[in-house]
Amino acid sequence: MKRLGIQGVMRGAKCWTTIVDDALMRPFDLVNREFTATRPNQLWVADITFVATWSGFVYVAFIIDVFARRIVGWRVSRSLHTDLVLDALEQALWSRTGTDGLVHHSDRGSQYLSIRYTERLAEAQINASVGSVGDSYDNALAETINGLYKTEVIRRRGPWKNIEAIEYATLEWVDWFNNRRLLEPIGDIPPAEYETMYYRQLEESAMVA
Repeated sequence: MKRLGIQGVMRGAKCWTTIVDDALMRPFDLVNREFTATRPNQLWVADITFVATWSGFVYVAFIIDVFARRIVGWRVSRSLHTDLVLDALEQALWSRTGTDGLVHHSDRGSQYLSIRYTERLAEAQINASVGSVGDSYDNALAETINGLYKTEVIRRRGPWKNIEAIEYATLEWVDWFNNRRLLEPIGDIPPAEYETMYYRQLEESAMVA
């Protein structure tokens, strides 16, 4: 086909969630594809995915704590503006304590490099880290969560009519994922249980000391 100059027809619209702005300052990659953490609030990863509905694309932002793969922040929006990721960040900050020195890793999307988002990270004493554009390995853990979300919710329960249906389904899935879904990388237990075990061990160690 290439030799004859023939190209197949592609169905559906292509949707880009990573919009790069070369004029924005770019933090260093502090993760270097090492998505491991020894405690909660050590490393968060963030990403955006999209869902096609009858009324157009809807965008979903997630923030995941790497230690237990727990989703600590999420937001659904009709637009890709900074408010989408900023709202997810605010939810994560509200739900967690002790974020000083935490590393926040994302791709180089303009939303994550915006002045408002950068300033909010600095205010919370969180270190920003970014990977390269169009390279899923540089944000592999977040891409994995997006893939599970698409497989377990979006493709299984679609088609989707509107943003309200997406919001409700995402709320249900995040609650199930955090509290009941068994994850193989953490010993086939839910993220919330894995974190509880960590804090229980800390308390027991303190009592022994």
